[in-house]
This record gives sequence, C-alpha cells and structure tokens, in this order.
Amino acid sequence: MQVEKVKYVLWAADYQRCLRFYEALFGGKISFQSEVWSEIVIAGATIGVHGGGEGKRTWTGLSFQLDDLREGIARLADCGGMLASEPNDTPEDPLHLAMCIDPEGNEFMMTQRRG
Repeated sequence: MQVEKVKYVLWAADYQRCLRFYEALFGGKISFQSEVWSEIVIAGATIGVHGGGEGKRTWTGLSFQLDDLREGIARLADCGGMLASEPNDTPEDPLHLAMCIDPEGNEFMMTQRRG
C-alpha cells in the first residue's frame, strides 16, 4: 500500500465562495471541482472542500506560514475573511500569529516565523 495524497477537509455552505477565498488569499490552484467535493492545492498541500456545511464558526487546526504576516492580514478582508481577534504586536513580542476566519466560518491561523 502507498499513500497517494494527504488532504485536509473543510466544510462549506457555499463551496465556490470557499474555493475563491483560498484561491485569492493564498494563490491556491483548484485541482478538482464538483458540486459535492472540490480540492485546492496551496504550497503543495491539498485542501478538500466539502459542500453541505452549515457555515458555523468551526476551529480547523489549519495553519498557513507566511513570509509576510502583515500583508496576509491586510489581504484577509479583501478576500472575504476576517480576523478572530487583533494579533499582538509589541517590541517584546513581534507579530507572528493571526487567528482568522474564512467566509464559511472555518477558523485557521496565519503565522510568520519569528526572527
């Protein structure tokens, strides 16, 4: 037996809106699309988007490490997402983590390596 692909699955009430969000924010490439199941690839990782979700706010455990977190935060709302809370940015603790919500209510993190 050989593993062919690892997928992380999100539920979406509007799967097309969900795909557009991850495509616009992270430059994802849609690799498969149907009315029930779709897949988008971001930085080599496959995210499956399953239609029929309720659009309720749900923690996913999904995290995207960026080279510029400030730019990611600035683009988040433009792409249809929002911050769960304002990230902490002080001289002692530089900005490195933002809790975010996609248009379908899926919570995820955007991070930046410290230093």
